[in-house]
Amino acid sequence: MSLRRNELVLDPGFQADLRATFGPGDPFEQVMALDGEVVRAVDGRRTFRFELAGQAYFAKLHTGMPWPRILRKLSQFRVPVLGAEPEWQAIHRLQALGVATTPPVAFGVRRALNPARERSFVITRDLGHTRTLEQECLRWPENPPAFRFKIALIREVARIARTLHEDGMNHRDFYLCHFRLDLNDNEAAVLAGAQPPRLHLMDLHRVQRRKHLPERARVKDIGGLYFSALDIGLTRRDVLRFMRAYQSRTLAWTLTKDAAFWRKVVERARRQYEREHDRKALTWPS
Repeated sequence: MSLRRNELVLDPGFQADLRATFGPGDPFEQVMALDGEVVRAVDGRRTFRFELAGQAYFAKLHTGMPWPRILRKLSQFRVPVLGAEPEWQAIHRLQALGVATTPPVAFGVRRALNPARERSFVITRDLGHTRTLEQECLRWPENPPAFRFKIALIREVARIARTLHEDGMNHRDFYLCHFRLDLNDNEAAVLAGAQPPRLHLMDLHRVQRRKHLPERARVKDIGGLYFSALDIGLTRRDVLRFMRAYQSRTLAWTLTKDAAFWRKVVERARRQYEREHDRKALTWPS
């Protein structure tokens, strides 16, 4: 997707509501002046929820990353995210792949010769009644889920991971907290396993896409996911179910031909858990 120096993309309905609310003017500047309930604010990036004409949205505004932060990331061999463009592209790519995410309604970028001063935004529609998988699954040790629901959830998370990685994409923040479980239609049926779970993959601003995804990128994603699931009460069989679904092969093949990959995943999850929680991690397979 090739972008011009400056670009502005607005859903017609959102554009009409923006004009009806704020009157004539520069839509880019009107969006950049929006405010609401702040969800996250870091250097040069602010995410907040707001309402316009009775509809709820989330905005992520990028106002430029300070040079010290850019240089620090480069010194750590990390690619800094300088604007909303990667997230906008990732949203549309996921939709093309059949992976649900936040519905996009607006994107804009005003570039500058100095990348630290580039301004951009992405706006998505609020998903309504959802819960993150972190919120849902951390209750499992005390309130075990319906078996059918748990199995369906494991397989769906594995399908999403496999779909991304087969397409050369890696999330780079692939944790349970970045999946949202859709409960808008029939919450009781979903949690009972009578209705397939629908998951929305969120927080896509760090997503990368390459022609050939290196193993280390897959290990980072799956290791991060496993790290975030170590306290939700998964059994060894649950982990093996995920491994089989992610590889989309027989379990015997997965445990033999790709054993080295899974050892790296487990080791990464174990190291991250013990570093962040200062206690020993119980991992499967051990």
